[in-house]
Formats: sequence, structure tokens, C-alpha cells
Amino acid sequence: MILNTNYNPDVLTCLANLSNDEVFTPPQVVNRMLDMLPAELFRSKDTKFLDPVSKSGVFLREIAKRLMIGLESQIPDIHERADHIFTKQLFGIAITELTALTSRRSVYCSKRANGQYSICRKFHDEEGNLRFRAIEHKFIDGKCKYCGASESVFGKTKRKELESHAYEFIHTDKPEKIFGNMKFDVIIGNPPYQMEDGGGRDSSAISLYHLFILQAKKLNPRYLSMIIPARWYSGGKGLDDFRDEMLNDNRLRILHDFPETKDCFPGLNIRGGVCYFLWERENRGDCKVINHIKDELVVDCRPLLEKNCSVFIRYNQAISILRKVQAYKEDTFGEIVSSRKPFGLASNFDRFQIKKTPMFNIKLYRFGDCGYVNIEQIEKLKEIVDSYKVLVSKASPGGDEYPHSIVSQPIIAEPQSACTETYLVIRTCDSLDEARNVVSYIKTQFFRFMMSLVKNTQNISKGSYTFVPLQDFSHPWTDEMLYKKYGLTDDEMAFIESMIRPME
Repeated sequence: MILNTNYNPDVLTCLANLSNDEVFTPPQVVNRMLDMLPAELFRSKDTKFLDPVSKSGVFLREIAKRLMIGLESQIPDIHERADHIFTKQLFGIAITELTALTSRRSVYCSKRANGQYSICRKFHDEEGNLRFRAIEHKFIDGKCKYCGASESVFGKTKRKELESHAYEFIHTDKPEKIFGNMKFDVIIGNPPYQMEDGGGRDSSAISLYHLFILQAKKLNPRYLSMIIPARWYSGGKGLDDFRDEMLNDNRLRILHDFPETKDCFPGLNIRGGVCYFLWERENRGDCKVINHIKDELVVDCRPLLEKNCSVFIRYNQAISILRKVQAYKEDTFGEIVSSRKPFGLASNFDRFQIKKTPMFNIKLYRFGDCGYVNIEQIEKLKEIVDSYKVLVSKASPGGDEYPHSIVSQPIIAEPQSACTETYLVIRTCDSLDEARNVVSYIKTQFFRFMMSLVKNTQNISKGSYTFVPLQDFSHPWTDEMLYKKYGLTDDEMAFIESMIRPME
């Protein structure tokens, strides 16, 4: 083997992520994001860039490289050019004291902006234009007014020396004051995704990334680009209003979508994938949507919000299929599937008996096994206890790799049965034959593909069935019957089968 002695690795490609929520951005991804911006921005001495969530400094470093080339003819002296770029054009806000030092080292080649080895000679303090401020949450009625963090978890007495996650950019009513009312042409970065806000079984995660985008829009930049989880496509906890704003904003001009996170961040798995986008203040119209599916790019220019939809349909090739199905104007499973905890029994419900007795005679389907409960323990939907029911786990199997399963094997629950929160009741049935016909439909790739248009997280909810049309369940269903009914083309059938794994 011949070694390449001239190879000089980029240290920023070797950094381990802080967590799945605070992800270092690979330089190659940063450059693909920068490629979306007009080239003339890097040839202007007046363009101002802000990374409000600097972790490694990679965004500002790669911008500096482009400006050094783009301004060469205007500022021939390399030192003067560097001084101008670093003092007048590049600005950052670090998310921790450690990332501030890392970012300065990446951008200025010195953890002190005015240090001996800094490539900028004009800074008079250690911070330069890469600042960090230790901010406190502002709690009102036990919750931070800016990010929603719980005082019981993130209050001073609780955190002590731990990271507070009170990020400066979003913990202010006036972000424009951070750099003295400076107007930025480009705001770009990779914000923290979420923070855990609790412990034990009551733990929950608060999404944060959308707060950075909304705050950046307040600064009214010419261009805004961020890389974030894709789960906002169908909303979710704290994201419904953000989803509606994004999907109705026709200034969102380019969206790169990665259903499999590893195609963007090697070695990382964020359920539902990730995306990065370009928002342009002065340019409105349809969005150029680029699906990254394995090594294939599928590109289409379309509205982000399809007619009769309230969520984003991520796959370009799915649009024609959805339109054909919706043309039938059928009722959907989203109208009949139960809400979570259908019988009022939590996943960790433990007041059941192992064996059936005259008192405990209602079979209880729960995670991993079954037990028996008393009818008086059923808190909701007592009226369907005596019916046949089709159950599906509310947690989807597998990861994000293609093809997907989407749902676990459905269960036919007999009369005199109920379930814990582990399952959703998909449909009640009048007979065992009808229940079996419903199961045949769930097992089709068509059924699970229609679910996939909404579902982009591990959890399955009532809303995941929004686009799944109801059928006549007097007989079983196959994919061939459904393809024929909806008039799907060979390409459309092939796309469904490439996305969804057959279910035995």
C-alpha cells in the first residue's frame, strides 16, 4: 500500500457529535448548503454572515474560504483581506463556552481572537466576532417564556454546573440588539434540535430548532438556511404552528430532504430524517424539492402544501399517487382510528391478573404479553370491549432504511378484550371474517405507503392514517386489487414497492 504523505485531514470531519440533538455539521454538508446561495454574495465586501448557533465554527470557516477567493481582486493584500473579512463580514454566537473556543480556533486559527497566532490582526479582545454569553432561563409559572424549559429541571438549584441550554439567540425579545442592530444578509447554521425536559417515565423532549428559525426571520435577512430534523413536516409536539408557517411561506425556495439521516450525517440516526433549506426574502414561488434517496436525487418544483393537505408530502414521486387516491373522495382511517390510550390504560398499567378469573375476565393486550382486567378498570370505550378489534402497535418497527415496514403485525383482538396504550384500535368489526379482511388491507404495501406520507417519526398516531382510504371489508384486499382500483402506473407501483417492505 502506498501512503499519501501529502494528505492533511480536516479535523472538523473527525469531531464526535455532542449528541443526536446537538450535531456537528460535516464540512461537505456545509459546502452543499453554501452552494445554494448566489455566488455574488462571496464577491462582495459588504455581505454579512451570521451563524447564531456555532458549535465547531465550520460554517464561518467555509464562508471565509470563499470570501478569501471572491475578494482577492478587490483586496489584493492577503492580510488586509483577512482582517476585513473577519472583522466586517463574519459573526457567530456559540452555544457553549467550549464551542466558542472551538469555533474561534476553527475560524481565527486561535482560541483567542487577538492571540499571537490569530490570522486576524484587528481584534482587541479575545472574543472577536464569535461571542458566548451565559444566559439564564426566564421562568414564568414554572416554564421558561422563551423555550418552555421546566424550572423544576433547568432552574439554578437543579442544574448547578450542568449545561443550562439557555441559548442566547432565542432567549431574548430583541435579537437585533445582540450585534448592535446590524443587518445580516445571510443567517446560516445547524441549531440544537431538542432538550430533554424531565426524568423517568414522565420525561419528554422539547423541540428547539424551530425557535432559531423563527428568531432568525425576525432579523429579516436576505437569505436564511438551516439544517434541521424533518419531523416538522407533519407537526408534532409544539411544532404544529411552525409547520403551518413554513408550508405557507412561499419564500422557502429550496428544500433538500434526507429520509435516511446517514445520507447526510454518516453514522447518525435521527428518526424521520433531516433536511436543509434556503429561504429567500425577495424571491417567492414554488419550492424546489430534492429527495435524497440512497444515491438517487429526485427533483421537482412544487408547492409545499398540496391541495386538501395540512402536512408536507416529502416524496416527489408520491404526489401523483396521492392525487389519484384523493380523487375518490373516500372516508379515511384517520376518522376512525382511536386516539392514544384507547381504553384509558397506560403502557405501564400493572393492576392486571395473569390468569383469567370470573372477576378478571377481560383479556388485556399489553407490551410483550397479555393479562386480564375487570370491566370496571376500563376507563374509555367500554362499548367496544365486546367487539372484534384490529390492533396495531403505536411504535413502528425498524429504522429509517428502505424499504420500510411502517407498522408491526396487526392483532385481531377477540370480544371481551381491551389493550393498553401500547396499541391503537384501528377498527372495530362485526365478525372475525371482517377483522381478517381489515388485516389483509393493513398488510398491503399500498396501505402502509399511504401511512408513510404522514408518518416520519417512530411513534404512530391517529394522524398517521390521514391519507389511508377506507375500503369495503366484505372481502380481503391485495395490492393488485388496489393498484387496479386507483389506476396506478407501473412506475407508481414500482415506487410503492421500493419504499415499503412486504409483510408476511
